[in-house]
Amino acid sequence: MPADPVLFAFGLTLLAGLATGVGSALAFFAKQTNTRFLSVALGFSAGVMIYVSMIEIFFKARESLAEILGETAGYRMTTLAFFAGILLIAVIDKLVPSFENPHEIRNVEDIEEVEAMREKNALLRMGLLSALAIGIHNFPEGLATFTTALRDPTLGVSIAVAIAIHNIPEGIAVSVPIYYATGSKKKAFTLSFLSGLAEPVGALVGYLILLPFFNDLVYGMLFASVAGIMVFISIDELLPSAEKYGEHHLSIYGLIAGMAVMAASLILFA
Repeated sequence: MPADPVLFAFGLTLLAGLATGVGSALAFFAKQTNTRFLSVALGFSAGVMIYVSMIEIFFKARESLAEILGETAGYRMTTLAFFAGILLIAVIDKLVPSFENPHEIRNVEDIEEVEAMREKNALLRMGLLSALAIGIHNFPEGLATFTTALRDPTLGVSIAVAIAIHNIPEGIAVSVPIYYATGSKKKAFTLSFLSGLAEPVGALVGYLILLPFFNDLVYGMLFASVAGIMVFISIDELLPSAEKYGEHHLSIYGLIAGMAVMAASLILFA
């Protein structure tokens, strides 16, 4: 257990969020998108998230709630909280327009099309909605990473790595529309890099709000919701993105590899 669990959890969340800067750098300094690598990496990230959510986080939440509410009621509450997490992230995803949604896939090569999108009235709207979309999407992800790391540091590291991998192509997706809006690579890189701060901010705000209510019941419900959020992100974003970036089998190989690595780490560090 780290000397300061809260600081450790916050640090992991910060590092995971700032991985968007890696995607921003790739967008501006790479000549083309390495689609095969991204396909495997995104599949790997999905495998880690799905496996750890369904095998470890869900059952830890169930055990916690069963101790307080009893076996049957605890299982029901865990299931409800799991789907509540899915509903929360699904609603957030639905409310963000598809073009400004940073989870919509864009490639490095899309930057070359900037001249076709230089209409003045669209620039401000595009930039503002992009910034809003980044914050909205990263906020619950930050809380999920932070909560997991606070409850179980070993699981927290795994989730942080998976989120960081997920944030690399998200950084590309964010940089491109901001560059469309401003015509400045420097501003696009800076804003995209800073957008990752929405994750640790989400963690901090969520922690401060929930701090007076933190007990085993709240932890159990929050943990189950985190599992739902992670599963939704994997199925709705990571796997479709892996398919779009590369071959079908590459994403599946990455998925299985992610599950295998997560399973091995749980066995070794259990």
